[in-house]
Amino acid sequence: MPVSAPAASGNASAGVPDEDEPIGAVRPAKPVARRPVVRPLAADETPDGPPCPACGTPNLPGRQFCRRCAAPLRTREQPAALPWWRTVWPFRRRVRGGSGRALRRTLLVLAVAGLLVAGFLFFPLGRYVYEDVRDKLGGTAEISPTGVTASAAAAGHPAGAAVDGLTNEYWGAPALGASLTCSFGTPFRLVGVVVHTGVSKEPQEFRRGARPVRADLRVTTKDGKVHEKAVTFNDKPGKQTVRTGISDVVSVELVLRQAVGQGEGRPIAVGEVEFFRRT
Repeated sequence: MPVSAPAASGNASAGVPDEDEPIGAVRPAKPVARRPVVRPLAADETPDGPPCPACGTPNLPGRQFCRRCAAPLRTREQPAALPWWRTVWPFRRRVRGGSGRALRRTLLVLAVAGLLVAGFLFFPLGRYVYEDVRDKLGGTAEISPTGVTASAAAAGHPAGAAVDGLTNEYWGAPALGASLTCSFGTPFRLVGVVVHTGVSKEPQEFRRGARPVRADLRVTTKDGKVHEKAVTFNDKPGKQTVRTGISDVVSVELVLRQAVGQGEGRPIAVGEVEFFRRT
């Protein structure tokens, strides 16, 4: 009796592939989404920051814009108010940095040039103001004339008595219109003239003689120009100061125009004349 061969279906039932069957690719598994996790709500979530300047809604600290109306929470600081002189053109501040500088510089240059031109055109006036300031700020010193003459003089009262440094002697003019002329060897800046009128500085003696109350002062400079000035004297003893401020003076003439206390045998008395220069 023939022996039957083992059944080949034993390996097939066991799921073992045949050696001749090809192996296919392995497919990836399907992704599985993670389930959402619910986190607990914080106990205190009330905004405690500054309120919005536009709508008043409170916001959390550190926010830049409002959570409700999106308005900026941090406003810019307003600049300090300008002084009044910075609000006047051309000194007022410009909105853009650097704008207006060229215009201001141009105006400054034009102003300086205008001052230079004005100083050139009005040089004599500017020179006068400059010298006047120097006269007021500087010192003075008395200067004596090198010569003195008079158009007329009463007996015993020569012209030299008016510049001898004494007030008890005087130059006596016999009538109005007489003049006293003092000359100087070196030109100088005449700041002022001091005149003592009357026969004496004592009040009783002063009233007994004739004394001038008005005169003309003629100042001649080295270029021959004559400066005239009307002078009024107070009718009282003491010095009478006349401010001049004239440069390059070479001679000064005092012409008597009006007097009081005149009478027979009473010449018009000029006790002393002093001249002062700038130091």
